Amino acid sequence: MKKSNVQRSTFKVFLAFTFAICIFQFAISNNAFAMLTAKANHDHITIDFFYHGSTVSVRGISDPGVDLVIKLTSPEGDQELKQKGKVAGVLWMNVGKMKFEKTPNFYEVFSTKKVEEILSREEMEKYVIGYSALAKHVDITPVANEEEKEKWFGEFVKFKEASKVYTTSFGNIKTTMNADGKQEYYILTDWPYQAQPGDYLVSVYAVKDNKVIEQAQSKVNVEQVGMVKTLATMAKNSPAVYGFLAIGVALGAGVGVSMVFRKGGGSH
Repeated sequence: MKKSNVQRSTFKVFLAFTFAICIFQFAISNNAFAMLTAKANHDHITIDFFYHGSTVSVRGISDPGVDLVIKLTSPEGDQELKQKGKVAGVLWMNVGKMKFEKTPNFYEVFSTKKVEEILSREEMEKYVIGYSALAKHVDITPVANEEEKEKWFGEFVKFKEASKVYTTSFGNIKTTMNADGKQEYYILTDWPYQAQPGDYLVSVYAVKDNKVIEQAQSKVNVEQVGMVKTLATMAKNSPAVYGFLAIGVALGAGVGVSMVFRKGGGSH
């Protein structure tokens, strides 16, 4: 009987010891895979009458010796662009529409080095990092083949870059080592006024040996406020009322300008 009690006690001690080891290993593993952090310090941008864009900074901590990729994107959606072509071989006119599906309206990628140098093609496509990966991800119709798709995607990117809502660059992420031997990173980027209201995702990737080894995320919210929000809501929900209001404002402005010029002419 005593021997049985001793065996039970020994077994309980063994179970408790094993459980403690598992908890310790889990804690170490969790710390190892949760090192990367990301914080957008200007995560709520408000649009009013005086809004002309803003800035957004992203900072965080990573393991030393890793490269970093920072991607800022809006939710994916469908977009249409007018397709221009020559009619009768003479006039350039709208000849149709190109539909771009699964495309973000806003897409920015920053990296410590060229993404093609630090990531394999498979990893780029997996995480949709870089224009070449985005081109694979996007569906474009109508196109006859991959060559035509590549052509129209290139035109799409040119249009978005001209609108200040697409960009890719490298070498502009600042990194330093802190007292704990961890790598701190920081980037400050202009936020264009062309970026539409909504929620934007900030994704940070730690890269080593051509693979993404960690991810962290943050968010940026862009919101219309005050009279800008009121007018935008009116234009969406009551377009007729908004139209009459716009005509009234235009007429009022015209009358005001004419009165100013009349006074100016009468003074001579």
